[in-house]
Amino acid sequence: MPIDWEDLDGAIDSALEESSAVTDARLATRISSITRMTDDEVETLFPDPADVKRLSELMKVVKSAEKRNTKVNHLVAKTEELSGVILTLLEKFT
Repeated sequence: MPIDWEDLDGAIDSALEESSAVTDARLATRISSITRMTDDEVETLFPDPADVKRLSELMKVVKSAEKRNTKVNHLVAKTEELSGVILTLLEKFT
């Protein structure tokens, strides 16, 4: 099933505007629905809603239909912005 990135971005932006506790739960549910992580794992790994937004950006690049070299170039361009999320994921899965 293809992921509707615009819908996900809209949901994240909307959730960011709500209260912190509700936001964290909604964001965790959205991310866990398209990853192998549980809601609790998402909330633990990414307690800051802005990090969930960065995770979404990272997933958007990785799951895009673009060629590998194009994806690498996008990641290089966004390295500073996404590095914290990348480190968190690598620490979790290694």
